Amino acid sequence: MIPSALEHVQEIAQSGDRLAVFLDYDGTLTPIVSHPEDAWLSDSMRQTLRSLAARVPVAILSGRDLDDVRGRVLVDGIVYAGSHGFDIAGAGGLRRELGAVYLPVLDTAETELREALDEIQGAQLERKHFSVAAHCRNVNENDAFRVALAVDAVAAKHRELRRMDGKKVYELLPDIDWNKGKAVLWLLETLGLEGRNTLPIYIGDDRTDEDAFRALEKRGVAILVSEHPQVIAANYWLNNPEEVERFLGELIARLPA
Repeated sequence: MIPSALEHVQEIAQSGDRLAVFLDYDGTLTPIVSHPEDAWLSDSMRQTLRSLAARVPVAILSGRDLDDVRGRVLVDGIVYAGSHGFDIAGAGGLRRELGAVYLPVLDTAETELREALDEIQGAQLERKHFSVAAHCRNVNENDAFRVALAVDAVAAKHRELRRMDGKKVYELLPDIDWNKGKAVLWLLETLGLEGRNTLPIYIGDDRTDEDAFRALEKRGVAILVSEHPQVIAANYWLNNPEEVERFLGELIARLPA
């Protein structure tokens, strides 16, 4: 069992002269809900993020579209990375976008997958700018495999795309060697945070966050948000978004104003 981050806040806060905090959105800053459009940030979490961003660099990396996650968080002065890091924006004109050439094939895949999912009760199709997501959270457990099969069938027709699995969701996105981990490393370099005195902290709950956990291995702190922590590339764990907020609050209390 990896240790609780709440029991090691002081140790984490003192592990570097400067911290940089990277956060997932769904399941990390907000609870997982049946319908993704209902996942709104609480006022207290927003205030916590504002206080944190006043002290250290903060970035939010989400599978959601850039405009979607930015519109839900509504905190100025932080970096937003949508579409699992394919679409990045921040203050001072910071901007990086990958995969625009794949938009036509994503349009085609969306049409084909929508048709296939129409036959599966409870399945939801979500078109994002740089991906197509098939949600099976509300699908009968015995039918969930049909969603995966439908996604695989569409992926087999479009080799320019790859399948990525999350919590109760299968996603098709450009087959580019890019993920949240590479996005974090790019941000550290671009923001001038690569020095040994900077400690990057990444907090996330999903399989897509494991790329970031591995990218920060031996150079940062990875915190898994899960009620049932598994031994993966994370150093610590937190139980749920409420504990994430508490951890961030205690971290802020230990940082210089």
